[in-house]
Amino acid sequence: MKVTKKQLSQIIKEELRLLWEQVKEFACPAPTQDLELNTKNRNSAIEAEYIQYGPLNLSDEDYWERAAEHWKTTPDVAKESRCYNCVAFDVSPRMQKCMPGEIMSQEEIDEAMEKDQPWETLGYCWMHKFKCHSARSCYTWAAGGPIVEDEASHDWQERNEA
Repeated sequence: MKVTKKQLSQIIKEELRLLWEQVKEFACPAPTQDLELNTKNRNSAIEAEYIQYGPLNLSDEDYWERAAEHWKTTPDVAKESRCYNCVAFDVSPRMQKCMPGEIMSQEEIDEAMEKDQPWETLGYCWMHKFKCHSARSCYTWAAGGPIVEDEASHDWQERNEA
């Protein structure tokens, strides 16, 4: 079967389109690459009454008292609910490549988690779509994290795009 140049061109275009769809699906989330969008989303999470991302200053006891009141617990217990152990906090290897500057290595994160120690780095919040700091928290915190595997990260991305 002989293929014309026009047919070959159409085949190549279709293959490239399919490949682009696959790559686009798992590209870095836009807020990790667009500072203005990230800042807009982060500021919305700070200002939203139901989210209250913070505290800006990690030693802000008023924030932890408000969080404790929101969750009907004590400030000390509230302080244990941080981004670094939230189900939507993504520090998978692929997401680490999306983050700017120096961040903790996967080995350092794994070691801190094994020792049940707090750790500080940037990650991506799939709930509110911005780069967030592991030592902060918000009212929508949910147990079960962080996301440390690429497969789980891809799953969160697929659900966010659906």
